[in-house]
Amino acid sequence: MSDIIKLLPDHVANQIAAGEVVQRPASVVKELLENAIDAGAMQVQLIVKDAGKTLIQVIDNGKGMSMTDARMAFERHATSKIATADDLFNLYTKGFRGEALASVAAISQVAVKSKRQEDDLGTLLEIEGSKVSRQEPVVTSQGTMISVRNLFYNVPARRKFLKSDQVELRNITDEFHRVAMVHPEVAMSFTHNDTSLFNLVKSTYRQRIVGIMGSKTSEKLVPVDEETELVTVKGFIGKPEFARKTRGLQYLFVNDRFVRHNYLSHAVASAFEGLLKDKSNPSYFLYLTVPRDSVDINIHPTKTEVKFDDEHSLYAILRSSVKHALGQFSVNAIDFQQEKQYEVPYDVAKNAHSQVPKIEVNPDFNPFQQESNTNTSYATPSFQKPLTQPWEALYAGIEETSQLIDETHAQGSTSSMFHKAEVEQRNIFQLQRKYVISTLKSGLLVVNQQRAHERILYEKLLRQLTVQNGVSQQLLFPIKLNLPANEVAVLINLQEELEHTGFLFKTLEHNVVEIEGLPLELKEKDVPLVLEAIIAKEQQELPENKYSPADRLAQTMAVTMSIKTGEALNSEAMESLLDELFACKEPEITASGRKIFINLSGDSLHSKFN
Repeated sequence: MSDIIKLLPDHVANQIAAGEVVQRPASVVKELLENAIDAGAMQVQLIVKDAGKTLIQVIDNGKGMSMTDARMAFERHATSKIATADDLFNLYTKGFRGEALASVAAISQVAVKSKRQEDDLGTLLEIEGSKVSRQEPVVTSQGTMISVRNLFYNVPARRKFLKSDQVELRNITDEFHRVAMVHPEVAMSFTHNDTSLFNLVKSTYRQRIVGIMGSKTSEKLVPVDEETELVTVKGFIGKPEFARKTRGLQYLFVNDRFVRHNYLSHAVASAFEGLLKDKSNPSYFLYLTVPRDSVDINIHPTKTEVKFDDEHSLYAILRSSVKHALGQFSVNAIDFQQEKQYEVPYDVAKNAHSQVPKIEVNPDFNPFQQESNTNTSYATPSFQKPLTQPWEALYAGIEETSQLIDETHAQGSTSSMFHKAEVEQRNIFQLQRKYVISTLKSGLLVVNQQRAHERILYEKLLRQLTVQNGVSQQLLFPIKLNLPANEVAVLINLQEELEHTGFLFKTLEHNVVEIEGLPLELKEKDVPLVLEAIIAKEQQELPENKYSPADRLAQTMAVTMSIKTGEALNSEAMESLLDELFACKEPEITASGRKIFINLSGDSLHSKFN
């Protein structure tokens, strides 16, 4: 019997390793950007086409590579970062395992141009499927340019599992944000399909966050600055009133590396206890610096998960640091010396003096004189103050209006009485501000008011999206919102569908969203909440064939815009809710499949008393 265990060829081993290192185009972006930072670059350009499926290119002005180094960089486990295993606990750089570039070259077509400052010529290297197809000297500037084309071209099974361009671009943008936020000293730009998305200049941490998230972000940030023997905590937290339903603006960095750590994230959330609305999440951009030998960053191939020596102490320090920052913010926001009285400017108070009121008398006024023209205004008596203020004119004729209303009520008292009796005959009422209950011949109808309204809005919005006949209410003053660029990109992709529901956008670009028209059912105060829910839903990586974009948008808007549990309804509102519900095509369940109402028969009620 022959031996069955064989040594894998290098190109096959590299393709298998790529499955761990290169999960999607964003993985390549992360490795290339981190390599540029490790090379000491002060300017980094990221150029992407078709969400990274066609091209990912990173250009930097770092140290560059020699001809030999450029070739060795694509060999498995070749690295300049470590020499012994002990070096893993004293890392100053980001990439160190020496397998990323080899894995990328195994599943794509790679071209490299690189030159060191002391060299006259640079190096051109082309690799396709782990095989070097070209290497020669070339004239180029100092630094390195790496182009990765046709990702997964030789692994079609992996390529078909990639998500839509919108999802992949969002993941690339996230990786760009994570590198850019922790290196504000590096000027960075990001271009997708020849469209500039970000152009970040050298700045401070706060300026870099504002440059990425939008100009309005600055007023929402509270600085955090604590230094202990175990850890130094710096950065910013979001003010409690700007907390969001989603977790999109939560960034935790350890030793200039973005990490995910549920335990430390819980420490931040616990510091906000009692300050946030229900189901809201705080925003934070926190930079932790710990001794390099107290953290292990090699427990996961993507190096986004870390292990600390003393997590309990870090938890306590981080929680108290955030609490301290929140306490300082609260104290600074309150002026305890201010007296409870109207503030009058000093100059006004100093120069103010009492004036004797002037009495104006009309000597020509005759109370017995009749006006021949009814359109002529009556003269104002000398004892009555003229209606000179605009708001006072609103009350002119109020007595006549009241008299007319009284007469109308007197004439229609009989019909009003019968109408009231008809309403009361329906026996409709609200229970616990959650259920609408109405009597039936066979028993009781119990309707969940929130789910019923969800169904009504869902069918109405879906009809508008399908027929494209949404009605819009024009706003007197446009609503202006400041959102991160990646969230605005989601709205741009959905602009046509949103306009079919009744939204009218005046501006929709980069960090600015300006709305001049809303759907009829949407209140102005709920606009940020609705848009946040729409963006969050679109950013979830749901199976794309489960719901159509129109269906998904209608569901999200219906859930967010519906009346909520705890909202009081009058009789007319409850009647209208039931009438509209049973006019729906499917009144029994919501769009997500939850039951809307139940019938309690007389027999089932009778059985409760046996």
